Amino acid sequence: MKTKRILALLLAVTVLFGVLSACSRKKDAETSEPPVVETPEPTPPDIETPSPTPPPDEHVSSLGREPFVRPDIITKLPRNETLYFMGFNYGESSGWNAFSGDMNNSLLISQDSGGARLPTFETPYMYNPLDNSMTPLIADGDYEWNADLTQLTYKIKATAYWSDGTKITAHDAEFTYEAGLEYGVAAGIGFRSFIDKVEAVDDETVVIHTVLVDGKPAYPLMLVTFLGQNYILQKAWLEDLIARNGGDPDSISVDPGNDIVWSGPYAPYMLNVYGIIPATICTVLVRDEGYWGQHPDMWGEQPIPRYLAHVTPVDSAATAAAFHRGDVDVSQSFIPNVENMWLIDGLPISTYYDESPYGMCVNMPTAFFNLSKPKPRIENAAVRKAIAMAVDYDLINKNAMTNQSPTFIEYPRSLMAPLAGEQAMYNHNAVAHLQWVGNDIDGANALLDEAGITKGADGWRQIDGKKLSYKASCPQGWSDWEASMEIVAAAGEKIGIEITTNYPDWGVYQTIVTAASHSDYDIFMMWTDSTNPAAPWSRARGLMSSEFVGVDGNWSGNWGHYVNPRADELLALIPLETNEAKVRDYYTELVEIYLTDVPSFSLMYRPDKFHVVNESVWTGFTKANDGRNVPPVNCVSGYAIADLYSLRLVG
Repeated sequence: MKTKRILALLLAVTVLFGVLSACSRKKDAETSEPPVVETPEPTPPDIETPSPTPPPDEHVSSLGREPFVRPDIITKLPRNETLYFMGFNYGESSGWNAFSGDMNNSLLISQDSGGARLPTFETPYMYNPLDNSMTPLIADGDYEWNADLTQLTYKIKATAYWSDGTKITAHDAEFTYEAGLEYGVAAGIGFRSFIDKVEAVDDETVVIHTVLVDGKPAYPLMLVTFLGQNYILQKAWLEDLIARNGGDPDSISVDPGNDIVWSGPYAPYMLNVYGIIPATICTVLVRDEGYWGQHPDMWGEQPIPRYLAHVTPVDSAATAAAFHRGDVDVSQSFIPNVENMWLIDGLPISTYYDESPYGMCVNMPTAFFNLSKPKPRIENAAVRKAIAMAVDYDLINKNAMTNQSPTFIEYPRSLMAPLAGEQAMYNHNAVAHLQWVGNDIDGANALLDEAGITKGADGWRQIDGKKLSYKASCPQGWSDWEASMEIVAAAGEKIGIEITTNYPDWGVYQTIVTAASHSDYDIFMMWTDSTNPAAPWSRARGLMSSEFVGVDGNWSGNWGHYVNPRADELLALIPLETNEAKVRDYYTELVEIYLTDVPSFSLMYRPDKFHVVNESVWTGFTKANDGRNVPPVNCVSGYAIADLYSLRLVG
């Protein structure tokens, strides 16, 4: 199978036009430990399952495969046929509807820029963060650009079929995107600034037209990101979904999709089943024996496990115990001191790297200052930077991340992830005087003193007689984030700024921080974009772009509602610039603005997905330097799904 390199991270973004032209000649909520929930062992409810796929209408003259027929429900999954996951999401799932963002079913549905989750629904291409490449999936071969980069074209594989036996066509791709815009699906809306339309030229040919800015295409790499992030769903099923809900977006969003049609190797099987593993809720997929991808022009075989199951233990202790004893094979949960599981406990547990940081750290969990309705004086940049300078990041790395993160000494803070290609895209020397490594109490105090922000009789700093007092928040139960917020609060006390912590439930927290504005939290944690075809631009956009300010239901970034007109100008210039030196200058200026204004500050480098495996039952998972080039993202996201074809039973 051919892997297409789109724009190696070792190259600057400024070679974009040349690289993409060359292409035409031939691309969960942040998961940590779940909150402790005191829940008694539940009584198994009626099993919720999707309806069997009905036989095709008589007018369908040709089926490329036998329509899927759901197997009978079994009460016990064979351990030697089941791959168990944990940490993708918590609580009960709501259904199988991939057109909705409200299913809480991340084993099945996740459309991330770093690669969509692919066991059931599929994208045209599979993204691989290890080499920034795209491998065709539903698409037939490489995509192509026209001469001025205003149109991207790809073909649909002749062998690609839906689970009901009908052919996947370009019309499915067109309708999925256009319907997503019409009915407010976040996966589509996030690309409307870059994609003018998705067009089915014929049954096999898809043309994606770019939005034009001053006659030039808006960032072409966002179209490449789209190819590995957004599912193609069946047009006929979507039309039924829309019709039965009267075209009401809210009703569409909560429709469980029990009659869903899919294209991937695993079918919906059981939803919210209790007791398959003690003290857990379990969602199960079953292998679709008619899956089109076993054709020689794709994988050439079926994936090895017959069942994929995501378990949700009822509390943190149950989570650790299930993985420790080998009931769970793949964990996306953060596990403190993970190396102790093999060094001390002697368990057959491993990570992608054998040494710290153990995972591929491409995400930067960040503390945002609330500038939408700020408490008095937090709009003062000296206050924000002093807090950021005082935080002990080495302590966060040691205590919160248990050394599962590179340090800010190794990779000085900027807008870039700790990857060689991204680090090369700004002038380090030009901003070195603005960077900080943390725990600089003397420097932070000096900054505040110089700004005239003095301490009152009570020892707390004040401006215009008003005490500097702020609330720092993150979701309850996210232990590494909670530990980070406590370290931020301790730093504030050392420089005379009162910071108290508060940890609401995720369901409450996510509603507040994605609102158009709020006054609930003054400092709060969210994530950044991980590596993807459009990074680091996409990450800088998420941290600094004012396009997200005042947007309700904002999941895209800039949750602190920061506004800087020059930053907006630079973010607009970078995608349209072809001169490598100028783009590097633009990124350097963006970093300079970010480190001067400090609208937010990253607390750690972190894997996009934690990837820890217990090889008591299954082995053959990806490892660094094993020569397979499969990324460590849990066997199901982007090109990581290749792992499912290499697993074998232990012994």
